[in-house]
Amino acid sequence: DVFLKIYSRNCLGEYNRVWIPDNEEVWQSAEITKNYRTGDHVLHLLLEDGTELNYPVDPAPLPPLRNPDILVGENDLTALSYLHEPAVLHNLKVRFVESKLIYTYSGIILVAMNPYKQLPIYGDAIIHAYSGQNMGDMDPHIFAVAEEAYKQMARNNRNQSVIVSGESGAGKTVSARYAMRYFATVSKSNSNAHVEDKVLASNPITEAVGNAKTTRNDNSSRFGKYTEISFDQRHQIIGANMRTYLLEKSRVVFQSENERNYHIFYQLCASALQPEFKHLKLGMSQESKLFFTFAVLHFKDRIFKSPKCLRAQILLTFSGTCRPEDFQMDVFKILAAILHLGNVQMTAVGDEKSSVSLEDKHLNIFCELLDLDNDKVAQWLCHRKIITASETVIKPMTKLQALNARDALAKKIYSHLFDFIVERINKALHFSGKQHTFIGVLDIYGFETFDVNSFEQFCINYANEKLQQQFNLHVFKLEQEEYMKEDIPWTLIDFYDNQPVIDLIEAKMGILELLDEECLLPQGTDENWLQKLYNNYINKNPFFQKPKMSNTSFIIQHFADKVEYKSEGFLEKNRDTVYEVLIDILRNSKVNFFQDHPVPISPFRSTITVKSAKTVVKPPNKQFRTTVGSKFRSSLYLLMETLNATTPHYVRCIKPNDEKLPFEFDSKRVVQQLRACGVLETIRISAQSYPSRWTYIEFFSRYSILMTQHELSLSDKKKICKTVLQRLIQDPNQYQFGRTKIFFRAGQVAYLEKLRSDKLRQACIVIQKNVRSWHQRKKFLRIKQAAVTIQQYFHGQQAITATALKQAWAAIIIQKYCRGYIVRKLCQLIRVAAITIQAYVRGFLMLKEHKAVILQKYARAWLARRRFQNIRRFVLNIQLSYRVQRLQKKLEDQVDDKNPFMFSINFLSMHFFYCESITFAFFLIPCRILEKKFQNEKQDYEKEIESLKGEIKTLREEKIKLQDQIQEEHIIQDDLKLEVGQLKKQAKFISVSSLHTANREFQCFINSASFLFCCLCTVHFKASCDLKPRGVVVNMIPGLPAYILFMCVRYADYLNDGDMLKSFMSITTNGIKQVIKEHAEDFEILSFWLSNTYHFLNCLKQYSGEEEFMKQNTPRQNMNCLKHFDLSEYRQILSDLAIRIYHQFILVMEKNIQPMIVPGMLEHESLQGISGMKPTGFRKRSSSIDDTDTYTMTSILQQLSYFYSTMCQNGLDTELLKQAVKQLFFLIGAVTLNSLFLRKDMCSCRKGMQIRCNISYLEEWLKEKNLQSSSAKETLEPLSQAAWLLQVKKITDDDAKEIYEHCTSLSAVQIVKILNSYTPIDDFEKRVSPSFVRKVQAMLNNREDIPQLMLDTKYLFQVTFPYTPSPHALEIIQIPSSFKLGFLTRV
Repeated sequence: DVFLKIYSRNCLGEYNRVWIPDNEEVWQSAEITKNYRTGDHVLHLLLEDGTELNYPVDPAPLPPLRNPDILVGENDLTALSYLHEPAVLHNLKVRFVESKLIYTYSGIILVAMNPYKQLPIYGDAIIHAYSGQNMGDMDPHIFAVAEEAYKQMARNNRNQSVIVSGESGAGKTVSARYAMRYFATVSKSNSNAHVEDKVLASNPITEAVGNAKTTRNDNSSRFGKYTEISFDQRHQIIGANMRTYLLEKSRVVFQSENERNYHIFYQLCASALQPEFKHLKLGMSQESKLFFTFAVLHFKDRIFKSPKCLRAQILLTFSGTCRPEDFQMDVFKILAAILHLGNVQMTAVGDEKSSVSLEDKHLNIFCELLDLDNDKVAQWLCHRKIITASETVIKPMTKLQALNARDALAKKIYSHLFDFIVERINKALHFSGKQHTFIGVLDIYGFETFDVNSFEQFCINYANEKLQQQFNLHVFKLEQEEYMKEDIPWTLIDFYDNQPVIDLIEAKMGILELLDEECLLPQGTDENWLQKLYNNYINKNPFFQKPKMSNTSFIIQHFADKVEYKSEGFLEKNRDTVYEVLIDILRNSKVNFFQDHPVPISPFRSTITVKSAKTVVKPPNKQFRTTVGSKFRSSLYLLMETLNATTPHYVRCIKPNDEKLPFEFDSKRVVQQLRACGVLETIRISAQSYPSRWTYIEFFSRYSILMTQHELSLSDKKKICKTVLQRLIQDPNQYQFGRTKIFFRAGQVAYLEKLRSDKLRQACIVIQKNVRSWHQRKKFLRIKQAAVTIQQYFHGQQAITATALKQAWAAIIIQKYCRGYIVRKLCQLIRVAAITIQAYVRGFLMLKEHKAVILQKYARAWLARRRFQNIRRFVLNIQLSYRVQRLQKKLEDQVDDKNPFMFSINFLSMHFFYCESITFAFFLIPCRILEKKFQNEKQDYEKEIESLKGEIKTLREEKIKLQDQIQEEHIIQDDLKLEVGQLKKQAKFISVSSLHTANREFQCFINSASFLFCCLCTVHFKASCDLKPRGVVVNMIPGLPAYILFMCVRYADYLNDGDMLKSFMSITTNGIKQVIKEHAEDFEILSFWLSNTYHFLNCLKQYSGEEEFMKQNTPRQNMNCLKHFDLSEYRQILSDLAIRIYHQFILVMEKNIQPMIVPGMLEHESLQGISGMKPTGFRKRSSSIDDTDTYTMTSILQQLSYFYSTMCQNGLDTELLKQAVKQLFFLIGAVTLNSLFLRKDMCSCRKGMQIRCNISYLEEWLKEKNLQSSSAKETLEPLSQAAWLLQVKKITDDDAKEIYEHCTSLSAVQIVKILNSYTPIDDFEKRVSPSFVRKVQAMLNNREDIPQLMLDTKYLFQVTFPYTPSPHALEIIQIPSSFKLGFLTRV
């Protein structure tokens, strides 16, 4: 009652939408046009077509509410706020029709819609994308279920089961096949047994002999199959085992209209004219039906494999167990014999007899193929035995009885052949080791109801009842475990229990037991058995009914629907009777198949045994007389026992329409199947308690907009969520707080979404108000400015009047007189100035003659002074000459005349003094200053002379020492010449022992080379050598180990020792390989040896002596070229080794960075205010459970920087570094884009904005590291275009054209996938309409690209090793002293 009040008050208001029943579409959407109040008898609705409707709600219940559009199209049905039938149906329809998504979760169930079209979502790239992922992190897929089963098996060491069910044509076989293929791919072993290939190859064989075309399905499985795939402790496939259930044998002899026989017959007949099949004599005659509903000549169907393909599968599957060629030919013989047996003609002889002609062509071929006696077969096809106490009577059969006997024999042979093939497959897949765990894949028929239902449908529906019971118990158990794990009070939930129906079928005195008892009676009939059912169950069991218009049928109320069964043929099919004489004939066949595997005798013999009346009749042996029903019940019991001991995973296959049209949705058929397969029952159980479950992280991310600033200031998100909910939802019974999740009653999430939408709408209104206000203000200011401008021009126009013109003319007159006055005044001033200038000029001319006299006076005075100066200079010269002579005499007395240096000084001094004297005399400088200067300079010169004398003495002493050393060297050379002469004489007498000594010396060098390499190998671990990687990089030249290795090569070349060189190169290459093998996961060691291998290769090229590599060498480097050996072969070996190291190097980098890509590029939301997290239902994302240790974009950039710094420190060539970065960026783009394709929840506008932001971070990183020329940015172009596609408008034709022109790096399949997967995060966003997708698809049809959805993340760009000569000369390279290789530098 409380819920109904809240329901009516909050949800049945105006503009809300509800679902009402509809005859065509089952449910129809309508919008409420008037608020509903408690007590109203009608609900005012507006249908989608515009029709108004008054929907009665009293006494009828209120219509179910429709979910907000934001929740429509969810991956998991349990994420819906309102969980009911119309919500489930609508969600599936939106995903299937609009988004082209065939998989949807419904709690623990995967709902799979048959698209009737090949989809590019099953390749190996998809398998690798789902491998290792959690179910909630990816879009629903059969691979996600398989991965979950495989992961739980590996983690918990518990057996798993994948139960695939659905009606015929729903896609069960294909789903089971893909699940098995996933297991075979992800658990592939390294052994040569190829068990996983055999497991996959067995599928086409079992489908050929057990599948047929029906009106509902072109490849319908006519048997149930449980494949148990075994794994070892390393979780790799080691074998498999197959169990089959209830083969439809009647199809061999009879098919309904528009149906066919088993595929294997068509495959065989299609190749009847091939040479290897001619001996089977399968004539292609129109009149020969061969158990087919049409002539084999018209057989054309592409879904069946050719016999050659089937033979290849047989060869692969049965290799190692027998001779596959003999086995397959025996199979083809038996199949051909069955076909010929079907064409054996029976002739009626009167009313009681029949016969078979011994000349019958098909009878003879049948006997020839099976090596049987023609006469006996012809006889016992038309006769039977009656055994009495005293004699055996042979009684003829009518034509109808003979035809039934023939058909029974054909069914028996085919059934035995089918069991034999399954047995041989199990033998081929058998393993000798111990099974650690297994995963079972159950592909079994779903619930069936036809116009005519017989014994086969009864058994099928009985099996589905058992499976549904197991499913209900498992769902109930999971619900209870979920509540207990989250500490939520557990309340008992009522769920449908179909145990009464199961008891009706299998309990004591149940339908099956009554059927077996009737089969034991010699005179038992279908009518007698049906009468017993009427007597026991009518009006006594509510699940059993008698049809009103029939006395030959009965009705059982199954969990899915009522089914009416025809009793005719129940006893015969349950007995599976075959005449014993015909079985004995087959046992006598000389064909290997019947000798090695004799046909078992039917438990109900067709021979009639008449006993004496006095003989006590013993009860029949029930164990011997095992019926088909009892066998099926026993096998079903074992199956349920196996399933209960495993963790089940459910796949429910749905057939969307009966016309097999691609992506067509028939609501009636889908609802019928949803009710039958238990999906709605799961929804109903979930809806009774708390159907909506959000983690605290999801709730905080989604509804943070409803939180106040005070609430957001708290640090504990869990506490924030509790506070907000208590404020928003007043009734505490509408939610529960668990340990990691919040549990909501039905409708509460929709209420929260409404609050969120209202808040966003209010925010939009505020933003719109301010924007419109700003826009209006700007508009007003523009209008005001325009008005002022207009007014200015208008006022100016008004001033131009007649009065204005008169005033202007008067002003001009006034101006004229004023200007005239001014000009006249100016003219007068100029005139006065001119007169004044003239007066001054005339005065100047008069004074000019007086100035000439003054000039003459000054000239004569200057000439007189000049003569006086000349006389004075002459006198001074004479005085200076006398003084110089006196100074010279004084100097001679002080200095020795023998010193040449002083003589030159005196000479120079005299000359200098003389010159200076003249100069000074000329300029009147006192001579005493000059004399003092000369004295100072003289003292300086004397000091220099003393120092030079000391140096000369030192040089003389050194000269004496050098002469002594030269004499000693001459003596040593003479001694060496004598020793060389003696050695030359002794060389002629070298013995064998001296050769052994040389070998020992050679081996010592090899050992030292090996020691050298060991030292180089341990360099990363700072072991017993001075050479350390980071020390090499920081303190020494890059690639020092490579230079040392080459110097060893050069030393061997210097000695001209080919064996030494070969041994050393072998040790070097093998040593590098060993290091790479032992440290295959160590990035630093791989980087170190990649760099050194590359440098070593370059050294071999640079010093090879080839002209093309010597162009950039210095003369000093050319002197170190190899002289005796051509190492081109070793260069190729090193090049291959470098490529191998590079690939391992890339693999390690990819392995380290790959776990960060999806969380950092897609899941982490670094931009504020664009959170796009939505509820995920039962399957939770990893990031929504715990976000404390998740990777971010910063993690990726830090990892890239670590890679870059390590490569730089190890001296990796720049070009190689760019190639490695390009490979990493390709991986980032490919993994992100592939994950985007497989995650519909990530295809939103906001996520596109986040992706483009992350791409910009990567581009900035490239720019920071100066790697723009590495082409790494181009590898991100597909991802960039995908992000742009998520953000761009997708409505009009122009938008479609823009998408076509811009998205050139994406294929048509990828563009359509993104458009179909586009998911609005808020109600303000719109979905992409199917018509728009079709427009874009039509434009893309002209493209000639590969229709591939996923990018190949394993793709490697071709690596090139550019030749970069070293600038370092070998002589200047310093080798660490610990290597004791100083002799290498002295070559």
